[in-house]
Amino acid sequence: MGKRTRKNLRHTAAKAVERKALAVDAPAAPAPLISDRQRRRLERRSVLDRITSNGTVSAMVMIAAAVAAVVCANTDAYFALHEWFALPVTVAIGGWEFSLSFELFVNDFLMAVFFLLVGIELKYEMTVGELRRPRQAMLPMLAAVGGVVVPACIYGFVNRGGAVYGWAIPMATDIAFALGVLSLLGSRVPPAIKVFFSTLAIADDLLAIAAIAIFYGHAPSLGWLAAAAAVTGALALLNARRHYRLAPYLALGLVLWFCLFQSGVHATLAGVILAFTIPARSDVDAGGLVSWLGAKLPELDDRFDDEAHILGQHDFTHAVSGVERVMHRVTPPLQRLEHYISTPVNFLILPLFAFVNAQVRLVGVDLGALVVDPVAVGVYLGMMLGKPVGIAGVTFILVKAGLAELPRGVRWPHIVGVGILGGIGFTMSILIAGLAFTEIPAELLAAKTAILVGSVSAALLGLAYMHLVCRGRAAR
Repeated sequence: MGKRTRKNLRHTAAKAVERKALAVDAPAAPAPLISDRQRRRLERRSVLDRITSNGTVSAMVMIAAAVAAVVCANTDAYFALHEWFALPVTVAIGGWEFSLSFELFVNDFLMAVFFLLVGIELKYEMTVGELRRPRQAMLPMLAAVGGVVVPACIYGFVNRGGAVYGWAIPMATDIAFALGVLSLLGSRVPPAIKVFFSTLAIADDLLAIAAIAIFYGHAPSLGWLAAAAAVTGALALLNARRHYRLAPYLALGLVLWFCLFQSGVHATLAGVILAFTIPARSDVDAGGLVSWLGAKLPELDDRFDDEAHILGQHDFTHAVSGVERVMHRVTPPLQRLEHYISTPVNFLILPLFAFVNAQVRLVGVDLGALVVDPVAVGVYLGMMLGKPVGIAGVTFILVKAGLAELPRGVRWPHIVGVGILGGIGFTMSILIAGLAFTEIPAELLAAKTAILVGSVSAALLGLAYMHLVCRGRAAR
């Protein structure tokens, strides 16, 4: 057998081993390619990835942070925490410096990263998800409108002549929390319900973002708005010129956030704008990738010397680096960015936001007066009554009018359950409450209390109801 034939056989065998080793979920990897230690590290990373991508786990972490906040708020630690929240976070460059309190840093800057993730999800759905098919997306999107309008009307009716400015508080559905609760039911929930609920929650987020942008900013500064528009134009130009590196987008995104912060418009919207300008395409022709790799393999094979140390194989490592650069660019920038920020958002930013903003101190508060406070009543009824009535009511009207059809496998009890779970409005609702009642601590306390109680009530009631509704399906 000739040397070249043996080398080709070694190459073929090595590639087969490599394909198995690179499958992270594989139970084991052959020793010639990676060590046992590296294999165990990859297996641990695979387990960690499954945990961090689980919506139920991230929702439980956020709930734990909110519970810890309520407990701390009703102890002596409350005063020390609020002093800490008021401490400034400062960025200084030369003689220029910019500072904001830690609480504002969390609510305006870190939450902009959360909105960036929301924007990525919206763009994903509009590119390859349910929102790219308007006819299929119409029913859950219009149901989301009902789930926004009816709670806002209930709140406005209860608070007519009073603190009506908080009308948008009960309209928001916390997509991470709500889908995490729904996922507890596992395979008993029809797949079509999950798609319906996901589309509804995304449309709900879009409406909440619009409400924040239009109704809950300060008097805008036209100069800073013009600067923000110029930065947005630069981001769009990068996209149009098919620039696929993330660094310029993120740098301009920081500038955009600063311009919006100075303009009076809520700065978290910078995250959504940035997400929609990041390319969703790859600069590598995926169709020709396999043939390109096939042409590269003989070159790598020729440059590899199995008798030499890897440090001395400069030609081989240089060729491998070229392949690595190309393979890194196969994944679209939008998807790469989502991978980078999803875990920090779900396990750091949202729990930190919950801990900072769920500081509901009830020590010395007249609970009887709090329970009948119009803000608390309006928020709670909007979440617990307005959401299911709005979502199920609009869906019923559209279906009975012949304008839409229920998804295959979905029954009316499922739609009611979706409406109940839609009342989980933790993250967005607390954010809007903070914007609506910045200068009114009593109303802010009433709103936050109702949001916490309403979200927990909607989660427990929705979970119990969907368990009963889906029980028959599980038996079948």
